[in-house]
Amino acid sequence: MGNAPGYQPNTMSTVPETNALTNPTSSFKSLSSDELETHMNVFRYGAFDLTDAIRPSYDLQVVPRQGYRHDSYTDPKTNAKVPVIMAAASRERLFDLFLDLIDCLGNEVDVVLESSHSGDSEDHEELYREHIDVPVLKSVFYDFEDLILNDGCTGIAVLNPRKQQEIQFDEHKMIICYGSPLEPFERVLIKHDVYPDEQIRFITEAEHVHSSTDTYVRDFPRMQSQLGIDSDSTSGRDDLSFEC
Repeated sequence: MGNAPGYQPNTMSTVPETNALTNPTSSFKSLSSDELETHMNVFRYGAFDLTDAIRPSYDLQVVPRQGYRHDSYTDPKTNAKVPVIMAAASRERLFDLFLDLIDCLGNEVDVVLESSHSGDSEDHEELYREHIDVPVLKSVFYDFEDLILNDGCTGIAVLNPRKQQEIQFDEHKMIICYGSPLEPFERVLIKHDVYPDEQIRFITEAEHVHSSTDTYVRDFPRMQSQLGIDSDSTSGRDDLSFEC
């Protein structure tokens, strides 16, 4: 237990989010400020370290751990069933894992920045940039590693519409890989000691709380600017559809 590097309790804001499948009675509802602060300071669960972005429910409905499982997504435009990998990794390997997975998409990709800094977890701003070279993209990501890992209001999607594949690094700091073939993604996951576990449950499948800071609110538009994304560049991710 203890503070993860970069933890900023003086400026932290938290946004509870309850999964619809969980008990509607929040485990955070009756906590004192001291109890909440103590819970937010716990980042280690066994061998698994969380980033600063998110914490599980106070009553630990899901205990965070490392692994991945297979799932599927139904494309609303084509009704195609798209194979999916959902993965969680401990913070010390998470960023490098994400960057290595991007390499599976090719040399040129599109990128979507997602933000819920307005405080409404249901109201996400999505900003889109087409045709960016992967080395350039990864260089910008290195510059904003702290924001990407530790801000519970920032998410990223990297996609290749030509290959009909996408990687999401979402606000929960989960990794979701979409589109066949999945085997290259699985090889990268296993290389980083993230192994298949079809019974794994993720922090998103129960009540949890997001956190952000004033610093991250300021850093998000800086990353947006370095990626060459205009404020009116709304998401074009609908262009990525999957055929049967």
